[in-house]
Amino acid sequence: MRAISKRGAGGFQLNQSHVNPPQTGAQATSRWHGFKHKTTVLEQLFDEQYRLCCYSEIRPDLLGMGSHIEHVQPKSQYPQRTFDYQNLAASALDSESDLKAFKGQAQEVFAGHAKLGGYDPDLFVSCHQSDCARFFAYLSDGRVVPASGLAPDEMARASYTITLLNLNSPYLLTQRQSWWDELEKLFDEHHAKGWSLEHLAEVDLIPTNGKLSQFFSLTRQFFGPVADRIFAQHGLPL
Repeated sequence: MRAISKRGAGGFQLNQSHVNPPQTGAQATSRWHGFKHKTTVLEQLFDEQYRLCCYSEIRPDLLGMGSHIEHVQPKSQYPQRTFDYQNLAASALDSESDLKAFKGQAQEVFAGHAKLGGYDPDLFVSCHQSDCARFFAYLSDGRVVPASGLAPDEMARASYTITLLNLNSPYLLTQRQSWWDELEKLFDEHHAKGWSLEHLAEVDLIPTNGKLSQFFSLTRQFFGPVADRIFAQHGLPL
């Protein structure tokens, strides 16, 4: 999970709606359903996320998937944050076509829509948390697991978040393993031929036209010290 730095404000209509926020879950559902400016807000969110899903880090636009505005703190539990831009993120899977495609395959639903079953603020690792990336590690078989070296309570938070968001759904496992295999093949080729590993890593770790390649956190972990050198050279946070 890549930490998201909020850069936008959501626009006039969202901010106006937030002036008088809903007070109950029912009000939140009704008013959000009637909010006509979701497309504008979603574009702002994806811009600050470099087009990555806030939880899974896939690129919905490249995979033929839809997306939705995710309330990190659910509007059913936190109705007053329904129109709070600081509580919003862009998540993969839209509420119509994607969920219908997964009908009967509940184990495949991931990211924000998998979170509908519950939310514990004391356990959940948020994509808006500046150090969220340190909670997770990525394996060559496609799995995401709690990172080594975490304290017991942090390990519990990582496990809870992975389970709640279904980050090891069969679909994501396949996509991540394929991505790892591709990186490994390119890494071995560059190493064998004496080509620059830094240049290889830059392709997926540095934004191009405001976009990042999928699975940024996996890629950063894969390249390790090489990635750290790139971030230092470009003045990016490590």
